[in-house]
Amino acid sequence: MKAMFRSLSLFNFRVWIIGALVSNIGGWMQATAQDWVVLTELTHNDATAMGVTMALQFGPPLLLFGVTGWIADRFDRRRLLMVTQSALMLLAIAVGTLLLTGVMTLPLMWCFAFGFGLANAFDAPARQAFVSDVVAKENASNAVALNAASFNMARLIGPAVGGFLIVLVGTGWVFLVNAVTFLAMLVALVMIRQHELIPRVRSIGRARISDGFRYVGGRPDLIVTFVMVFLIGAFGMNFPIFASTMALEFGQNADGYGVLSSVLAIGSLAGALLAARRDRARMRVVIYATGGFGLASLVSSFMPTYVLYGAVLVFVGFSTVSMLTTANGYVQTTTDPALRGRVLALYMAILMGATPIGAPIIGWVATTFGPRAAIQVGAVAGLLACAIGVVWVMASGRLHRHETKRFLLTLDETVPIRVVVPPEEFSDQVASTTPIRMPKEDARDAFPRPDAAPAPSRAASS
Repeated sequence: MKAMFRSLSLFNFRVWIIGALVSNIGGWMQATAQDWVVLTELTHNDATAMGVTMALQFGPPLLLFGVTGWIADRFDRRRLLMVTQSALMLLAIAVGTLLLTGVMTLPLMWCFAFGFGLANAFDAPARQAFVSDVVAKENASNAVALNAASFNMARLIGPAVGGFLIVLVGTGWVFLVNAVTFLAMLVALVMIRQHELIPRVRSIGRARISDGFRYVGGRPDLIVTFVMVFLIGAFGMNFPIFASTMALEFGQNADGYGVLSSVLAIGSLAGALLAARRDRARMRVVIYATGGFGLASLVSSFMPTYVLYGAVLVFVGFSTVSMLTTANGYVQTTTDPALRGRVLALYMAILMGATPIGAPIIGWVATTFGPRAAIQVGAVAGLLACAIGVVWVMASGRLHRHETKRFLLTLDETVPIRVVVPPEEFSDQVASTTPIRMPKEDARDAFPRPDAAPAPSRAASS
Protein backbone atom coordinates (compact mmCIF):
# COMPACT_ATOMS: atom_id res chain seq x y z
CA MET A 1 0.00 0.00 0.00
CA LYS A 2 2.88 2.34 0.82
CA ALA A 3 4.48 1.70 -2.55
CA MET A 4 1.21 2.58 -4.32
CA PHE A 5 1.16 6.10 -2.84
CA ARG A 6 4.91 6.74 -2.51
CA SER A 7 4.82 9.93 -4.60
CA LEU A 8 2.45 11.51 -2.06
CA SER A 9 5.36 11.75 0.40
CA LEU A 10 6.54 14.79 -1.60
CA PHE A 11 5.02 18.16 -0.67
CA ASN A 12 4.93 19.46 -4.23
CA PHE A 13 3.13 16.39 -5.53
CA ARG A 14 0.56 16.49 -2.70
CA VAL A 15 -0.23 20.12 -3.48
CA TRP A 16 -0.41 19.38 -7.20
CA ILE A 17 -2.69 16.35 -6.84
CA ILE A 18 -5.16 18.15 -4.54
CA GLY A 19 -5.44 21.14 -6.87
CA ALA A 20 -5.83 18.85 -9.87
CA LEU A 21 -8.55 16.81 -8.14
CA VAL A 22 -10.71 19.85 -7.33
CA SER A 23 -10.22 21.36 -10.79
CA ASN A 24 -10.93 18.06 -12.56
CA ILE A 25 -14.17 17.58 -10.61
CA GLY A 26 -15.36 20.89 -11.97
CA GLY A 27 -14.12 19.96 -15.43
CA TRP A 28 -16.19 16.77 -15.48
CA MET A 29 -19.23 18.68 -14.22
CA GLN A 30 -18.82 21.12 -17.10
CA ALA A 31 -18.30 18.33 -19.65
CA THR A 32 -21.57 16.72 -18.54
CA ALA A 33 -23.40 20.03 -18.81
CA GLN A 34 -21.94 20.84 -22.22
CA ASP A 35 -22.91 17.47 -23.68
CA TRP A 36 -26.44 17.73 -22.27
CA VAL A 37 -26.90 21.31 -23.54
CA VAL A 38 -25.97 20.33 -27.10
CA LEU A 39 -27.99 17.11 -27.07
CA THR A 40 -31.21 18.30 -25.45
CA GLU A 41 -31.34 22.13 -25.25
CA LEU A 42 -29.73 23.31 -28.48
CA THR A 43 -30.83 20.30 -30.62
CA HIS A 44 -33.44 17.56 -30.50
CA ASN A 45 -31.28 14.59 -29.44
CA ASP A 46 -28.88 15.13 -32.37
CA ALA A 47 -25.79 12.98 -31.66
CA THR A 48 -24.13 14.26 -34.84
CA ALA A 49 -24.15 17.83 -33.47
CA MET A 50 -22.63 16.46 -30.29
CA GLY A 51 -19.91 14.77 -32.34
CA VAL A 52 -19.15 18.07 -34.09
CA THR A 53 -18.86 19.77 -30.69
CA MET A 54 -16.35 17.16 -29.54
CA ALA A 55 -14.45 17.48 -32.81
CA LEU A 56 -14.10 21.25 -32.38
CA GLN A 57 -13.02 20.86 -28.76
CA PHE A 58 -10.40 18.21 -29.44
CA GLY A 59 -9.27 19.49 -32.85
CA PRO A 60 -6.75 22.19 -31.74
CA PRO A 61 -4.41 19.70 -29.98
CA LEU A 62 -4.10 17.85 -33.29
CA LEU A 63 -3.50 20.98 -35.34
CA LEU A 64 -1.07 22.66 -32.93
CA PHE A 65 0.76 19.77 -31.27
CA GLY A 66 4.14 20.72 -32.77
CA VAL A 67 3.96 24.26 -31.44
CA THR A 68 2.44 23.34 -28.07
CA GLY A 69 5.05 20.63 -27.44
CA TRP A 70 7.87 23.01 -28.31
CA ILE A 71 6.44 25.61 -25.92
CA ALA A 72 6.15 23.00 -23.15
CA ASP A 73 9.85 22.21 -23.58
CA ARG A 74 11.00 25.80 -24.08
CA PHE A 75 9.17 27.82 -21.40
CA ASP A 76 8.54 27.51 -17.68
CA ARG A 77 5.72 24.95 -17.40
CA ARG A 78 4.44 26.25 -14.07
CA ARG A 79 3.86 29.75 -15.45
CA LEU A 80 2.45 28.34 -18.68
CA LEU A 81 -0.11 26.34 -16.69
CA MET A 82 -1.15 29.44 -14.75
CA VAL A 83 -1.92 31.17 -18.07
CA THR A 84 -3.87 28.26 -19.56
CA GLN A 85 -5.85 27.58 -16.38
CA SER A 86 -6.81 31.25 -16.17
CA ALA A 87 -7.96 31.21 -19.80
CA LEU A 88 -10.11 28.13 -19.20
CA MET A 89 -11.67 29.78 -16.14
CA LEU A 90 -12.62 32.89 -18.14
CA LEU A 91 -14.17 30.77 -20.91
CA ALA A 92 -16.27 28.86 -18.36
CA ILE A 93 -17.54 32.15 -16.89
CA ALA A 94 -18.50 33.41 -20.37
CA VAL A 95 -20.42 30.24 -21.31
CA GLY A 96 -22.24 30.10 -17.97
CA THR A 97 -23.30 33.72 -18.29
CA LEU A 98 -24.63 33.24 -21.82
CA LEU A 99 -26.60 30.15 -20.77
CA LEU A 100 -28.16 31.94 -17.82
CA THR A 101 -29.20 34.89 -19.99
CA GLY A 102 -30.70 32.55 -22.60
CA VAL A 103 -28.73 33.83 -25.61
CA MET A 104 -26.62 30.72 -26.21
CA THR A 105 -26.96 29.13 -29.67
CA LEU A 106 -25.44 26.02 -31.22
CA PRO A 107 -22.94 27.92 -33.45
CA LEU A 108 -21.91 30.01 -30.43
CA MET A 109 -21.41 26.86 -28.36
CA TRP A 110 -19.26 25.45 -31.15
CA CYS A 111 -17.10 28.59 -31.00
CA PHE A 112 -16.62 28.19 -27.26
CA ALA A 113 -15.88 24.48 -27.69
CA PHE A 114 -13.09 25.45 -30.07
CA GLY A 115 -11.87 28.00 -27.50
CA PHE A 116 -11.74 25.34 -24.79
CA GLY A 117 -9.83 23.09 -27.18
CA LEU A 118 -7.35 25.85 -28.01
CA ALA A 119 -6.56 26.49 -24.33
CA ASN A 120 -6.32 22.76 -23.62
CA ALA A 121 -3.95 22.29 -26.57
CA PHE A 122 -1.34 24.31 -24.67
CA ASP A 123 -2.39 23.07 -21.24
CA ALA A 124 -2.31 19.29 -21.78
CA PRO A 125 1.35 18.68 -22.81
CA ALA A 126 2.62 21.15 -20.20
CA ARG A 127 0.47 19.49 -17.51
CA GLN A 128 1.59 15.99 -18.46
CA ALA A 129 5.28 16.94 -18.59
CA PHE A 130 5.05 18.97 -15.36
CA VAL A 131 4.41 15.76 -13.41
CA SER A 132 7.98 14.72 -14.29
CA ASP A 133 9.20 18.11 -13.01
CA VAL A 134 7.55 17.51 -9.63
CA VAL A 135 8.90 14.00 -8.93
CA ALA A 136 12.20 12.25 -9.55
CA LYS A 137 12.65 9.77 -12.38
CA GLU A 138 12.29 6.70 -10.17
CA ASN A 139 8.82 7.85 -9.08
CA ALA A 140 7.66 9.14 -12.48
CA SER A 141 5.59 6.07 -13.39
CA ASN A 142 3.92 6.06 -9.95
CA ALA A 143 3.20 9.80 -10.17
CA VAL A 144 1.66 9.45 -13.63
CA ALA A 145 -0.59 6.66 -12.36
CA LEU A 146 -1.65 8.62 -9.27
CA ASN A 147 -2.29 11.65 -11.44
CA ALA A 148 -4.57 9.46 -13.55
CA ALA A 149 -6.21 8.15 -10.37
CA SER A 150 -6.95 11.74 -9.31
CA PHE A 151 -8.39 12.45 -12.74
CA ASN A 152 -10.65 9.41 -12.59
CA MET A 153 -11.69 10.06 -9.00
CA ALA A 154 -12.87 13.42 -10.29
CA ARG A 155 -14.58 11.57 -13.11
CA LEU A 156 -16.34 9.46 -10.49
CA ILE A 157 -17.66 12.52 -8.64
CA GLY A 158 -18.02 15.23 -11.29
CA PRO A 159 -20.54 13.78 -13.77
CA ALA A 160 -22.94 12.61 -11.05
CA VAL A 161 -22.80 15.98 -9.27
CA GLY A 162 -23.08 17.78 -12.60
CA GLY A 163 -26.10 15.74 -13.64
CA PHE A 164 -27.96 16.48 -10.41
CA LEU A 165 -27.04 20.19 -10.59
CA ILE A 166 -28.42 20.36 -14.14
CA VAL A 167 -31.75 19.05 -12.86
CA LEU A 168 -31.75 21.31 -9.78
CA VAL A 169 -30.36 24.67 -11.00
CA GLY A 170 -29.65 24.36 -14.74
CA THR A 171 -26.61 24.04 -16.99
CA GLY A 172 -25.44 27.66 -16.74
CA TRP A 173 -24.68 27.41 -13.03
CA VAL A 174 -22.63 24.25 -13.63
CA PHE A 175 -20.25 26.21 -15.86
CA LEU A 176 -19.92 28.93 -13.22
CA VAL A 177 -19.19 26.38 -10.47
CA ASN A 178 -16.47 24.91 -12.69
CA ALA A 179 -14.95 28.38 -13.10
CA VAL A 180 -14.56 28.59 -9.30
CA THR A 181 -12.78 25.20 -9.14
CA PHE A 182 -9.98 26.50 -11.36
CA LEU A 183 -8.88 28.60 -8.40
CA ALA A 184 -7.75 25.38 -6.66
CA MET A 185 -5.24 24.65 -9.44
CA LEU A 186 -4.01 28.24 -9.51
CA VAL A 187 -3.46 28.24 -5.74
CA ALA A 188 -1.61 24.90 -5.99
CA LEU A 189 0.73 26.29 -8.68
CA VAL A 190 1.49 29.28 -6.44
CA MET A 191 2.16 27.06 -3.37
CA ILE A 192 4.55 24.68 -5.16
CA ARG A 193 8.13 25.02 -3.89
CA GLN A 194 10.08 25.95 -6.99
CA HIS A 195 13.47 25.05 -5.49
CA GLU A 196 12.29 21.44 -5.03
CA LEU A 197 11.32 20.96 -8.69
CA ILE A 198 13.45 18.57 -10.72
CA PRO A 199 15.95 20.54 -12.89
CA ARG A 200 14.87 20.68 -16.51
CA VAL A 201 16.99 18.87 -19.11
CA ARG A 202 17.72 21.08 -22.09
CA SER A 203 18.51 20.00 -25.63
CA ILE A 204 22.00 20.62 -27.04
CA GLY A 205 21.65 23.38 -29.61
CA ARG A 206 18.41 25.04 -30.57
CA ALA A 207 15.22 23.19 -29.63
CA ARG A 208 13.44 22.22 -32.84
CA ILE A 209 9.89 20.99 -33.33
CA SER A 210 11.07 18.39 -35.84
CA ASP A 211 13.30 16.70 -33.21
CA GLY A 212 10.22 15.11 -31.66
CA PHE A 213 9.16 13.63 -35.03
CA ARG A 214 12.62 12.21 -35.69
CA TYR A 215 12.83 10.75 -32.22
CA VAL A 216 9.47 8.97 -32.45
CA GLY A 217 10.28 7.84 -36.00
CA GLY A 218 13.28 5.96 -34.62
CA ARG A 219 11.24 4.22 -31.92
CA PRO A 220 8.97 1.50 -33.39
CA ASP A 221 7.57 0.77 -29.93
CA LEU A 222 6.33 4.36 -29.62
CA ILE A 223 4.84 4.25 -33.13
CA VAL A 224 2.85 1.12 -32.25
CA THR A 225 1.75 2.69 -28.96
CA PHE A 226 0.56 5.81 -30.77
CA VAL A 227 -1.37 3.73 -33.34
CA MET A 228 -3.20 1.82 -30.60
CA VAL A 229 -3.96 5.04 -28.72
CA PHE A 230 -5.28 6.61 -31.92
CA LEU A 231 -7.71 3.77 -32.62
CA ILE A 232 -9.06 3.82 -29.06
CA GLY A 233 -9.21 7.62 -28.97
CA ALA A 234 -10.93 7.99 -32.34
CA PHE A 235 -13.59 5.29 -32.14
CA GLY A 236 -13.65 3.85 -28.62
CA MET A 237 -13.45 6.78 -26.21
CA ASN A 238 -16.56 8.63 -27.34
CA PHE A 239 -18.19 7.97 -23.96
CA PRO A 240 -20.27 11.19 -23.92
CA ILE A 241 -22.01 9.99 -27.10
CA PHE A 242 -22.34 6.41 -25.91
CA ALA A 243 -23.56 7.19 -22.38
CA SER A 244 -25.93 10.04 -23.28
CA THR A 245 -27.63 8.21 -26.17
CA MET A 246 -27.91 4.99 -24.16
CA ALA A 247 -29.37 6.95 -21.24
CA LEU A 248 -32.04 8.34 -23.56
CA GLU A 249 -32.69 4.86 -24.96
CA PHE A 250 -33.30 3.58 -21.42
CA GLY A 251 -35.60 6.55 -20.68
CA GLN A 252 -33.21 8.39 -18.34
CA ASN A 253 -32.66 12.14 -17.88
CA ALA A 254 -29.52 14.19 -17.19
CA ASP A 255 -29.06 12.65 -13.74
CA GLY A 256 -29.17 9.16 -15.28
CA TYR A 257 -26.53 10.19 -17.82
CA GLY A 258 -24.34 11.58 -15.02
CA VAL A 259 -24.63 8.34 -13.05
CA LEU A 260 -23.48 6.32 -16.07
CA SER A 261 -20.41 8.55 -16.39
CA SER A 262 -19.64 8.09 -12.70
CA VAL A 263 -20.09 4.31 -12.93
CA LEU A 264 -17.61 4.31 -15.80
CA ALA A 265 -15.22 6.16 -13.50
CA ILE A 266 -15.40 3.43 -10.84
CA GLY A 267 -13.56 1.06 -13.14
CA SER A 268 -11.32 3.87 -14.33
CA LEU A 269 -10.21 4.66 -10.78
CA ALA A 270 -9.51 0.99 -10.09
CA GLY A 271 -7.41 0.77 -13.26
CA ALA A 272 -5.39 3.85 -12.32
CA LEU A 273 -4.70 2.62 -8.77
CA LEU A 274 -3.62 -0.77 -10.06
CA ALA A 275 -1.23 0.96 -12.46
CA ALA A 276 0.22 2.89 -9.51
CA ARG A 277 1.18 -0.42 -7.85
CA ARG A 278 3.41 -1.44 -10.75
CA ASP A 279 7.08 -0.55 -10.55
CA ARG A 280 7.14 0.54 -14.20
CA ALA A 281 4.89 0.93 -17.23
CA ARG A 282 5.06 -2.05 -19.57
CA MET A 283 4.06 -2.43 -23.18
CA ARG A 284 2.38 -5.78 -22.59
CA VAL A 285 -0.16 -4.15 -20.25
CA VAL A 286 -1.10 -1.68 -22.99
CA ILE A 287 -1.79 -4.57 -25.37
CA TYR A 288 -3.78 -6.60 -22.83
CA ALA A 289 -5.88 -3.56 -21.88
CA THR A 290 -6.83 -2.71 -25.47
CA GLY A 291 -8.12 -6.26 -25.95
CA GLY A 292 -10.05 -6.03 -22.68
CA PHE A 293 -11.58 -2.74 -23.79
CA GLY A 294 -12.77 -4.27 -27.06
CA LEU A 295 -14.38 -7.26 -25.36
CA ALA A 296 -16.02 -5.23 -22.57
CA SER A 297 -17.41 -2.67 -25.04
CA LEU A 298 -18.82 -5.42 -27.23
CA VAL A 299 -20.58 -7.03 -24.27
CA SER A 300 -21.99 -3.68 -23.11
CA SER A 301 -23.65 -3.10 -26.48
CA PHE A 302 -25.93 -6.12 -25.90
CA MET A 303 -27.05 -5.25 -22.35
CA PRO A 304 -30.88 -5.10 -22.20
CA THR A 305 -31.34 -2.85 -19.12
CA TYR A 306 -29.91 0.36 -17.71
CA VAL A 307 -28.50 -1.39 -14.62
CA LEU A 308 -26.75 -4.15 -16.58
CA TYR A 309 -25.30 -1.65 -19.03
CA GLY A 310 -23.93 0.40 -16.12
CA ALA A 311 -22.42 -2.73 -14.54
CA VAL A 312 -20.45 -3.59 -17.69
CA LEU A 313 -19.26 0.02 -17.95
CA VAL A 314 -17.11 -0.64 -14.87
CA PHE A 315 -15.01 -3.08 -16.92
CA VAL A 316 -14.94 -0.69 -19.88
CA GLY A 317 -13.57 2.07 -17.64
CA PHE A 318 -11.04 -0.27 -16.02
CA SER A 319 -9.63 -1.38 -19.38
CA THR A 320 -9.58 2.12 -20.82
CA VAL A 321 -7.64 3.74 -18.00
CA SER A 322 -5.30 0.76 -17.60
CA MET A 323 -4.39 1.20 -21.25
CA LEU A 324 -4.09 5.00 -21.23
CA THR A 325 -2.26 5.30 -17.90
CA THR A 326 0.25 2.64 -18.84
CA ALA A 327 0.77 4.11 -22.32
CA ASN A 328 1.29 7.58 -20.82
CA GLY A 329 3.76 6.25 -18.25
CA TYR A 330 5.58 4.22 -20.89
CA VAL A 331 6.00 7.27 -23.12
CA GLN A 332 7.19 9.47 -20.24
CA THR A 333 9.65 7.03 -18.68
CA THR A 334 11.27 5.79 -21.90
CA THR A 335 11.61 9.17 -23.65
CA ASP A 336 14.68 11.38 -23.63
CA PRO A 337 13.94 14.10 -21.02
CA ALA A 338 15.11 16.85 -23.36
CA LEU A 339 12.39 15.87 -25.85
CA ARG A 340 9.69 14.80 -23.40
CA GLY A 341 7.46 17.84 -23.93
CA ARG A 342 7.42 17.46 -27.71
CA VAL A 343 6.88 13.69 -27.60
CA LEU A 344 4.06 14.10 -25.06
CA ALA A 345 2.51 16.81 -27.21
CA LEU A 346 2.49 14.34 -30.10
CA TYR A 347 0.98 11.69 -27.81
CA MET A 348 -1.73 14.07 -26.58
CA ALA A 349 -2.40 15.24 -30.14
CA ILE A 350 -3.00 11.67 -31.22
CA LEU A 351 -5.15 10.88 -28.19
CA MET A 352 -7.20 14.09 -28.13
CA GLY A 353 -6.92 14.87 -31.83
CA ALA A 354 -8.31 11.48 -32.76
CA THR A 355 -11.68 12.62 -31.46
CA PRO A 356 -12.35 15.11 -34.32
CA ILE A 357 -11.90 12.21 -36.71
CA GLY A 358 -13.92 9.59 -34.87
CA ALA A 359 -16.57 11.55 -32.94
CA PRO A 360 -18.55 12.81 -35.97
CA ILE A 361 -18.48 9.29 -37.45
CA ILE A 362 -19.60 7.72 -34.16
CA GLY A 363 -22.28 10.41 -33.76
CA TRP A 364 -23.61 9.72 -37.26
CA VAL A 365 -23.66 5.95 -36.59
CA ALA A 366 -25.53 6.52 -33.31
CA THR A 367 -28.10 8.77 -35.01
CA THR A 368 -28.57 6.53 -38.06
CA PHE A 369 -28.21 3.00 -36.68
CA GLY A 370 -28.60 3.48 -32.94
CA PRO A 371 -26.20 3.80 -29.99
CA ARG A 372 -25.54 0.06 -29.78
CA ALA A 373 -24.08 0.01 -33.29
CA ALA A 374 -21.86 2.97 -32.39
CA ILE A 375 -20.53 1.13 -29.34
CA GLN A 376 -19.79 -1.91 -31.49
CA VAL A 377 -17.70 0.23 -33.85
CA GLY A 378 -15.60 1.27 -30.84
CA ALA A 379 -15.30 -2.36 -29.73
CA VAL A 380 -13.95 -3.41 -33.13
CA ALA A 381 -11.39 -0.57 -32.93
CA GLY A 382 -10.19 -1.89 -29.57
CA LEU A 383 -9.80 -5.45 -30.84
CA LEU A 384 -7.96 -4.17 -33.92
CA ALA A 385 -5.58 -2.15 -31.71
CA CYS A 386 -4.87 -5.26 -29.63
CA ALA A 387 -4.16 -7.29 -32.79
CA ILE A 388 -1.70 -4.64 -34.02
CA GLY A 389 0.15 -4.77 -30.71
CA VAL A 390 0.33 -8.57 -30.72
CA VAL A 391 1.60 -8.69 -34.32
CA TRP A 392 4.29 -6.09 -33.54
CA VAL A 393 5.48 -8.03 -30.49
CA MET A 394 5.80 -11.22 -32.52
CA ALA A 395 7.53 -9.50 -35.44
CA SER A 396 9.89 -7.36 -33.35
CA GLY A 397 11.86 -10.28 -31.96
CA ARG A 398 11.17 -9.22 -28.35
CA LEU A 399 9.24 -12.38 -27.53
CA HIS A 400 11.48 -15.18 -26.26
CA ARG A 401 11.13 -18.54 -24.59
CA HIS A 402 11.80 -18.38 -20.86
CA GLU A 403 15.28 -19.47 -19.83
CA THR A 404 14.16 -21.95 -17.18
CA LYS A 405 10.45 -22.61 -17.75
CA ARG A 406 9.66 -24.55 -20.90
CA PHE A 407 6.15 -23.28 -21.66
CA LEU A 408 6.60 -19.66 -20.52
CA LEU A 409 7.41 -16.75 -22.82
CA THR A 410 9.10 -13.46 -21.87
CA LEU A 411 8.90 -10.05 -23.52
CA ASP A 412 11.86 -7.65 -23.63
CA GLU A 413 10.77 -4.23 -22.41
CA THR A 414 12.23 -0.89 -23.44
CA VAL A 415 14.51 0.80 -20.90
CA PRO A 416 14.87 4.58 -20.65
CA ILE A 417 16.83 5.91 -23.61
CA ARG A 418 18.97 9.03 -23.76
CA VAL A 419 19.40 10.72 -27.12
CA VAL A 420 21.70 13.68 -27.71
CA VAL A 421 20.30 16.11 -30.25
CA PRO A 422 22.99 16.79 -32.91
CA PRO A 423 24.40 20.28 -33.54
CA GLU A 424 22.50 22.60 -35.84
CA GLU A 425 24.96 22.19 -38.70
CA PHE A 426 28.52 21.12 -39.46
CA SER A 427 31.06 23.91 -39.80
CA ASP A 428 34.78 24.48 -39.33
CA GLN A 429 34.00 26.46 -36.18
CA VAL A 430 31.99 23.58 -34.68
CA ALA A 431 34.62 21.04 -35.69
CA SER A 432 37.49 23.07 -34.25
CA THR A 433 35.74 23.57 -30.87
CA THR A 434 34.26 20.10 -30.42
CA PRO A 435 36.43 17.94 -28.10
CA ILE A 436 37.34 14.46 -29.33
CA ARG A 437 37.30 11.72 -26.74
CA MET A 438 40.41 9.50 -26.77
CA PRO A 439 41.22 6.25 -24.97
CA LYS A 440 43.14 6.85 -21.76
CA GLU A 441 46.33 5.14 -22.94
CA ASP A 442 46.39 7.04 -26.24
CA ALA A 443 45.72 10.30 -24.39
CA ARG A 444 48.65 9.71 -22.01
CA ASP A 445 50.98 8.93 -24.90
CA ALA A 446 49.84 11.93 -26.95
CA PHE A 447 49.90 14.43 -24.08
CA PRO A 448 52.50 13.26 -21.46
CA ARG A 449 52.85 15.22 -18.26
CA PRO A 450 55.86 17.58 -18.18
CA ASP A 451 57.33 15.85 -15.13
CA ALA A 452 56.80 12.34 -16.46
CA ALA A 453 59.76 10.24 -17.53
CA PRO A 454 59.88 9.38 -21.23
CA ALA A 455 58.41 6.01 -22.09
CA PRO A 456 61.06 3.37 -22.91
CA SER A 457 61.30 2.41 -26.54
CA ARG A 458 60.62 -1.11 -27.72
CA ALA A 459 64.27 -1.53 -28.74
CA ALA A 460 65.56 -0.54 -25.31
CA SER A 461 63.15 -2.83 -23.54
CA SER A 462 64.17 -5.78 -25.64
